[in-house]
Amino acid sequence: MNEQRRQILEMLAEGKITADEAERLIDALERQRPESPQGTASRPRPRPKYLRVVVNSADDSGDGPSRVDIRVPLQLLRAGVRLTSLIPPQALTKANAELTRSGVPIDLTELKQQHLEELIEQLDEVDIDVDDPDSSVRVFCE
Repeated sequence: MNEQRRQILEMLAEGKITADEAERLIDALERQRPESPQGTASRPRPRPKYLRVVVNSADDSGDGPSRVDIRVPLQLLRAGVRLTSLIPPQALTKANAELTRSGVPIDLTELKQQHLEELIEQLDEVDIDVDDPDSSVRVFCE
């Protein structure tokens, strides 16, 4: 908190000014302060809406290059995570056993909304290496 704002709040606490006066003074301070580049950098980024997977590859069959562009709504993933809370525990146990048997060791009981949001934050820009020098794969949120 800057010094001027603190002084205004102290005057308000001591009864030297009213709440309306304090509000007007603080508003005046806000208008005087120039917009700093840090202020724009600290704004929260908009919540991503899509998970994009883009694959560009050179086609050896002579048909030319191929491109795959998949856009998955993240709301679908978020809704799926919320739906796991409605699945009975016995069904989750069976689903986990089948997933493990199929080689996908995921515990659906541990899937939580905050984990998905953390994953989305980390997917800001992920590049995946492909052995083919003429191909590229990008996974990112937008």
